[in-house]
Amino acid sequence: QAQLVESGGGLVQAGGSLRLSCAVSGRTFGTYAMGWFRQAPGKEREFVAAISTSGASTYYADFAKGRFTISRDNAKNTVYLQMNSLKPEDMAVYYCAANFGAPRTFARDYVYWGQGTQVTVSS
Repeated sequence: QAQLVESGGGLVQAGGSLRLSCAVSGRTFGTYAMGWFRQAPGKEREFVAAISTSGASTYYADFAKGRFTISRDNAKNTVYLQMNSLKPEDMAVYYCAANFGAPRTFARDYVYWGQGTQVTVSS
């Protein structure tokens, strides 16, 4: 069983950047496709980005394209989400998740989840 721990959230002004990290325990990180999701108050959890086991394939929600970049370092058991040009509407709790097989865009397809990290964007 994997344990996921996110970090890197915080308060940033609109237009600023943050880099989220998700450290995954265990020896099988390279077998997990990884995803980032977010959930704002009163809203459903939504897909942000996903990456394949090798990192060769990435997928983004439309709102993330051109501003966010997902990457992974299999030697460090870590997946990252670089967020640039942040907007107030990006404010949410961001979660990383792991699943076996191909990257997915639906939260229900992910097996393991982190506890989340808060991203606050001031206007």
